Amino acid sequence: MSDALGQHLLAALATVPAAPLCVAYSGGPDSTALLHALAQLPDARARGLRALHVDHGLHAHSAAWAKHCQRYCATLQLPCAVLRVQVETDRGSGLEAAARHARYSAFAEQLQHDEWLLLGHHRDDQAETVLLKLLRGAGPDGLGGMRARRPFGRGQLWRPLLALSRQALREHVEAWQLPCIEDPSNADTRLARNQLRHEILPRLRQHWPQAVDSILHSAALSRAAADTLRTQWLAALDNLHDPASGSLDAAGWLALDPALREPLLDHWLHARGRSAPTTAQRRQIERQCAARPGQLPCIRWPGTELHVWKQRLWALPPARSAPVDWTVRWHGEPLTLPDGGTLSLHAVEARLAEPLDVRLRRGSERIKPAGDAHTRELRDLFQRDAMPPWQRAGCPLLYAGEELIAVADRWLSARGAAIFQHAGARPCWRAAR
Repeated sequence: MSDALGQHLLAALATVPAAPLCVAYSGGPDSTALLHALAQLPDARARGLRALHVDHGLHAHSAAWAKHCQRYCATLQLPCAVLRVQVETDRGSGLEAAARHARYSAFAEQLQHDEWLLLGHHRDDQAETVLLKLLRGAGPDGLGGMRARRPFGRGQLWRPLLALSRQALREHVEAWQLPCIEDPSNADTRLARNQLRHEILPRLRQHWPQAVDSILHSAALSRAAADTLRTQWLAALDNLHDPASGSLDAAGWLALDPALREPLLDHWLHARGRSAPTTAQRRQIERQCAARPGQLPCIRWPGTELHVWKQRLWALPPARSAPVDWTVRWHGEPLTLPDGGTLSLHAVEARLAEPLDVRLRRGSERIKPAGDAHTRELRDLFQRDAMPPWQRAGCPLLYAGEELIAVADRWLSARGAAIFQHAGARPCWRAAR
């Protein structure tokens, strides 16, 4: 039996370091063909070949699919770990993107040191990806499509099949009569990729039989252009990025040519675990870079808040909301705040003689700091102390009855100072972001 897929993988393995191998195995035809073909190669087995299957829990049969994958791997005498994930569908990024984020996060966490994660993406997947990027207004980097290799987790991510067609993988499955899972969501044309796969690309091929070849040729040119630009914007990033705060010089970024500005922003955001903005959001960021002093612009999109503050860009996760009337009785024990921050006492075992009420800002709060001749509005104190605006809503306010006696660990009234002196410990606030 001719095994073109096996020969392709054998040649591909000869070009990469002898690292441990792990296949992202969904149970579908593509990953099944990849896993099976690798299992026939002694070189792959010698590298500790194993499989990872992600159970998203989005389909009623997902648990059965996970068992199928484990059973099939057992027939190949390969280990298969099932990773169960929670897909966060409330971020506004869509089900496809949320599932992909959960899947890749699980893979990155499970990947061992120097291990290579192999994905079954092929040339038809690449063409679909490039078209999706084009329709979303991507630049050269996006139009370059999926990279064959890139750092990932503690190892590398590798797509060794990008030169092969979907048909070549299906022929391998049919020739070996391999058992595969057919996920019904793959036929749902309400999903963007499926719409392209089942309706758009077939119609393109009717008129332009060479459509996929042309798309991939353009992708290769875009990738080459993107890699050339990358050397320039990486040099600019070194000058604009402050490693201590993680922030970016807003004016310097805005002064860059758009061909450098956009990929630099995306790279910076991804490095901070945030998602890239749409074209409209990019334009909004550019406009807000010129905000007047005192303004606190914040541009939001799913998974990200981008603040413009002190002439710099700050990328943060979305703020957690809390009830306006949130309040907790506090005796000095470690307390988790609604935004994920914490309040405690410096002395771990210390406790307050009388409990205080912990609240969040509701507006117009005032305090007379110990040693200050004047009562101050919190707004003025925050500005004077240069507290980042995204931390202010989560700053804990400590009350004795209805008197504000402490603003986190920043300002204490004379009464507050006496209370904490008696306790033998000062408050300690760790902001969430």
